Amino acid sequence: MTLTAGVVAVQGDVSEHGQAIRRAGETNGHEVEVVEIRQSGIVPECDLLLLPGGESTAISRLAHREGIAAEMRDHVAEGRPVLATCAGLILLSQDSGDERVETLDLLDVAVERNAFGRQRDSFEAPLSVRGLEEPFPAVFIRAPAIDSVGDGVEVLAEWDDRPVAVRQGSVVGTAFHPELRADPRVHELAFFETGRAVTGNGQGK
Repeated sequence: MTLTAGVVAVQGDVSEHGQAIRRAGETNGHEVEVVEIRQSGIVPECDLLLLPGGESTAISRLAHREGIAAEMRDHVAEGRPVLATCAGLILLSQDSGDERVETLDLLDVAVERNAFGRQRDSFEAPLSVRGLEEPFPAVFIRAPAIDSVGDGVEVLAEWDDRPVAVRQGSVVGTAFHPELRADPRVHELAFFETGRAVTGNGQGK
């Protein structure tokens, strides 16, 4: 089965996410076609969505201006999976802690931007992630942290006693950058656990 994965290509590690989802698909017996999303009309054709990091205010502004934000809400309402990383997590949150960011309210969480420091404070950590047997080598770059989670949100990982990966329904958000590792397990967890990418929408070919 061929799946179409859309990467919101406003900012961030677009090609790295594309490579990661192709690896994850291959591991799970699926061919993945990757398309870049810069305008409306593409999201409805996608089985999977990836929202990379970058500057959350800029991503928010462009996503709403181009009509991508509304299509992402529809995508999630239909039960299709999304992986949002770093600034992507901020954009999908209920509360970004920054009035300049118009969030999509797809994750019932409140976040703190740059919670672990600025660019010079970037670090790597062996992260225990629920659903993964071995620690994941997580890369944190100007990373947010999650201050609070709603009742329907599952915490998948914590660092320094703060949530840094969560899942709510078909949406997974991480404060770190899983695409910067050759290890595809977080992408597998987001899209292929229990076969949700195949059975969740019917778009697969």
